[in-house]
Amino acid sequence: MSWDLAAQSAELRAQGLWRELRLLEEVQGPVVRVDGQELINFSSNDYLGLASSPELKEALKEGVERYGAGAGASRLVSGTQTPHLQLEQALANFKQTEAALTFSSGYAVALGTIPALMGSADTIILDKLSHACLVDAARLSGATIRVFPHNHLDKLERLLASAKGRVLIVTEAIFSMDGDACPLAEIVALKQRYGAWLLLDEAHSVGVLGPQGRGLAAALGLENQVELHMGTLSKSMGLSGGYVAASRQVIDLLINRARSLIYSTAPPSALAYAACQAVALLSGAAGDLRRQQLWSHLSFLSQEAIPASAILPRVIGDENQALKVSISLKSRGFLIPAIRYPTVARGTARLRITCTAGHSLAQIEQLRSELAALE
Repeated sequence: MSWDLAAQSAELRAQGLWRELRLLEEVQGPVVRVDGQELINFSSNDYLGLASSPELKEALKEGVERYGAGAGASRLVSGTQTPHLQLEQALANFKQTEAALTFSSGYAVALGTIPALMGSADTIILDKLSHACLVDAARLSGATIRVFPHNHLDKLERLLASAKGRVLIVTEAIFSMDGDACPLAEIVALKQRYGAWLLLDEAHSVGVLGPQGRGLAAALGLENQVELHMGTLSKSMGLSGGYVAASRQVIDLLINRARSLIYSTAPPSALAYAACQAVALLSGAAGDLRRQQLWSHLSFLSQEAIPASAILPRVIGDENQALKVSISLKSRGFLIPAIRYPTVARGTARLRITCTAGHSLAQIEQLRSELAALE
């Protein structure tokens, strides 16, 4: 195979699939500066606006003062400190499980958890639109992988009926590029019928849905029917990192077998300290107020039925056309990048619009007017 990287780069450009890092020169809540231009950011996953909140800024500063800037070692060597354990207890309480374990990112959660629990004699059944980290983790496990069309329950049941070994269903609560929900109650019923386990990625539902923002499973009263609750600290919680919440037995096994935990330096203790405050904020009265603001914005912006989540995709189709629309919106003061293959299927390029509690009503009105002009 040729090492002509220039040709590969040229092909990506011709297909409208070339990407470059976008520098945000300044961030002030939902307003950012890019190339000297102020833009209203409608692409962030900071759904509750906590990333720029005074409370989290102060908590992070206090954490650094108390615990320093880095952990210095992996969790199993000497990297585990009091804030890590406090955060994991807070997350377990929040998700109403026996225990929880934190990782450096949501991606690391998947790559550590799934291969630690599944092997070559087992079967993993994934929704076709599951996040790349879930797909990569399934491949890494060596298990037999089966995929069902997005939210297709009949196909899921047929795959369950023929699956071998331990069987794990993997899906997202809210799908990150479409903003729709999985049919969780029906999946839980199938899981129980066939003796499978379920890993539910609540990255985009925690903070947004359910009592105290505990996610889709909590909204449907199904928290105790999910074996593996996966989530991140980097979206509604406004920081970075990931976690899995499960039984004590599962968490103890992951401590011994999850390679992305064992062979990674622990996240800074200051970050874990601040994340404890984020859980408290998100699940308390302040979180309720921010959720109310978020859903008010979503109702106004969607103009139709209340959406399932804070993600409002506008499918354009052609990759180059999606880029043109994104650039046009940028010229009008909005940051809404075009999402293209391989993040979404070829021919389904889109604007992935995300709304946050941090936006003002005036900013929402501006975007609504611009989107109406596109129709």
